[in-house]
Amino acid sequence: MQMKKTLLSVVVLLLTQVAWAQVAAADDSARELVRDAWNYWRGLSSEQTMEMTIHRPDWQRSMTMQGWSKGEKKSLVRVLEPKKDKGNGTLMDDNQMWSYSPKVNRVIKVPSSMMGQSWMGSDFSNKDVTRADDIVEQYNHTIMGEDTHEGMRVVIVESVPKEDAAVVWGKEVLHIREDKIVLLHQFYDQDGELVKQQRTLKIDEAGGRLTATVQRMEKIAEPDEWTEIRVLDVKYDVELSDNVFTLSNLRNPRN
Repeated sequence: MQMKKTLLSVVVLLLTQVAWAQVAAADDSARELVRDAWNYWRGLSSEQTMEMTIHRPDWQRSMTMQGWSKGEKKSLVRVLEPKKDKGNGTLMDDNQMWSYSPKVNRVIKVPSSMMGQSWMGSDFSNKDVTRADDIVEQYNHTIMGEDTHEGMRVVIVESVPKEDAAVVWGKEVLHIREDKIVLLHQFYDQDGELVKQQRTLKIDEAGGRLTATVQRMEKIAEPDEWTEIRVLDVKYDVELSDNVFTLSNLRNPRN
């Protein structure tokens, strides 16, 4: 009898270890899906021209911008049009963010407490436009299910912040197509309520690859308020000097 109990304990232990190994493998797989999607989105480096339209029930305005990114930590976005906003810029370097306004000729460092605030009056937050990969490193990822889109497999990943993560959201859910394009990115508050979501409205070939060329960030509680970004031109894996991502270049463009 004692031998049977010992054998049973060993079997239970082995099955538990196998189960935990499968869970860990699944978590790693989900994490890699998110990482691959993020890396595909921005490339090793990129340069793009885009149009941002902010829509409200009683008004709408658009601006044309140029953006650059390099690696996981560096990005710069600058407004080209309209004339009254021309030169406004945002720089992100190693999780630090600065904004520049030519009207006051002043560079302002954006504190971490303001990263969740609106970027240039849009429905995108300061954090959204930095293309930072915090979601990869500071969240635990779980595959929740699958779907299809245009004949392609779509994996649904739930991303929940780690206990010590300094983030705003209670969780995020991503629908990632097998070609690494994020079709839907949902943001939930600490109570589990869906607050906003970014939807991919159009996919085209751009910069030598399939790219989400039109994306809309929309508020769930206020469906008539949304911001749409349309990619007009993009180049991936371009040569960019680190000098592009400096406060000096933010204030006095040389690229």
